[in-house]
Amino acid sequence: MSTQNAPQDAATAQDAPQDASRQDGQAAERPIRVMVVDDHPMWRDAVARDLAESGFDVVATAGDGPQAVRRAKAVTPDVLVLDLNLPGMPGVQVCKELVPAHPGLRVLVLSASGEHADVLEAVKSGATGYLLKSASTQELVDAVRSTADGDPVFTPGLAGLVLGEYRRLASDPAPAAPDEPKAPQLTDRETEVLRLVAKGLSYKQIAERLVISHRTVQNHVQNTLGKLQLHNRVELVRYAIERGLDNI
Repeated sequence: MSTQNAPQDAATAQDAPQDASRQDGQAAERPIRVMVVDDHPMWRDAVARDLAESGFDVVATAGDGPQAVRRAKAVTPDVLVLDLNLPGMPGVQVCKELVPAHPGLRVLVLSASGEHADVLEAVKSGATGYLLKSASTQELVDAVRSTADGDPVFTPGLAGLVLGEYRRLASDPAPAAPDEPKAPQLTDRETEVLRLVAKGLSYKQIAERLVISHRTVQNHVQNTLGKLQLHNRVELVRYAIERGLDNI
């Protein structure tokens, strides 16, 4: 990835959020809105420039954790490209601050660390994917597109680690509260999509398997998250594995 100086931030914290009144057709045609967070200015600017040149709308950048939270809330990106080692607030805390409050936000961690503990902590905090900084520009571009679609993206070798952690968590589920309400009823199609998500299939693969559109898969997943009061794919997969749906 090139490290030449890039243009100034595409937006500041004062930028207006995306117009929520856009029709679905118009929204589908707009560029993916991306925000880049890294404390190294040269690296941050290079990533922002490379993504902008690849057709993404880089709406903002940030150099520390608190700034990242403020600007992300202001500009509402589709994808947050996030380093973990940030001054002021670590990247995992940025995830915890933003993801539950903004269900449409996807986080792609771009880190120099390939430590398993860092990967698992990032995923548990709500990150959709995890890419090492040794990745090529094309790998980053492809990862941002997949992340925007809600598909998990991991540097080779890390996907199996994450799926194994899903299973470990599911093998020791938290006890239910005595008066915990009964889980909402899912439709047959939502259950079918959930089963395939638990098996590790991407949204694209699920769409091909069920002969439905990619957007329909996304809608089913979002509906399921809402019904189950879950926040992200990690919690969704854990829910499915706890109920044995990955073995059906």
